[in-house]
Amino acid sequence: MTVAFVDSHQAEHGVQPVLQALQDTPAQIAPSTYYAAKARPASVRRRRDAELTAMIEKIHAENYGVYGARKIWHELHRRGVRVARCTVERLMRAAGLRGLLRDKTPRTTRPAAETDRPRDLVKRDFTAMGPNQLWVADLTYVRTSVGWVYAAFVLDVYSRMIVGWQVATSLYTDLALDALKMAIWRRQNQGADLQGLVHHSDRGVQYRAIRYSQRLAEAGAVASVGSKGDSYDNAMAEAFNSLYKAELVRNKGPWRRLDDLEMATVEYIDWYNNRRLHGELGHIPPAEHEALHAMTQPVTAPLKTS
Repeated sequence: MTVAFVDSHQAEHGVQPVLQALQDTPAQIAPSTYYAAKARPASVRRRRDAELTAMIEKIHAENYGVYGARKIWHELHRRGVRVARCTVERLMRAAGLRGLLRDKTPRTTRPAAETDRPRDLVKRDFTAMGPNQLWVADLTYVRTSVGWVYAAFVLDVYSRMIVGWQVATSLYTDLALDALKMAIWRRQNQGADLQGLVHHSDRGVQYRAIRYSQRLAEAGAVASVGSKGDSYDNAMAEAFNSLYKAELVRNKGPWRRLDDLEMATVEYIDWYNNRRLHGELGHIPPAEHEALHAMTQPVTAPLKTS
């Protein structure tokens, strides 16, 4: 420990002045002892710790600085690096690295009148057996230096994939509708059949608008709206909003204007869908989860023609 203390101060004061300052203290060390320790080859453990720390710092930086020890440990294993989780925790503490904590965020949608409200088809059971069976949608907001910016997202419950999104400077119906249109276009462009898809949201006016309902109907999807009117009715969508606000908005802010946030959101969603490890999916990204699902589906042989 004394050698490390000298090393940490030698750039500013020089080795000899630091050694002299330590004389007649419990940390006193002879110059010959210090230089002998510096000349001694690093132990196997120290070399291994240095290699692991470099990899941990790289993974932490590549993932918005939000990964804690658990996710970094899983990512190391995905890269073929076998290491104990407690070792990752120890090295992260030594390097001053930690994961990002999330805060609860307030709601942004305004409840619509209770006339002709669609039924709650989900009843807080956010599970699905495959993609495009259940989507959830919600809105959130971000403060910028020129005012509020609003973001709408559509998420596939099976894979946690963000299938549609939009950001705008006003909380208008087209904000949510544009996110829905993107989701429908992307999935249909991939050959998905959206007949029978359940689209779940809270009771916000944006999701109860006639044009929104019409677009769902055109795609063959069925609308579902939370019945209780609290955050648990749309818990999965609000959980993503919390992630977005913590991992991007607060982590990389402050934000100047819409364009800055829009570009950052594009990059964040690409990372979230294709590289971010999700504990609920067995610590793999949403895109990989959907690819594995597709590989396990039976292939229907084409009909023979005479």
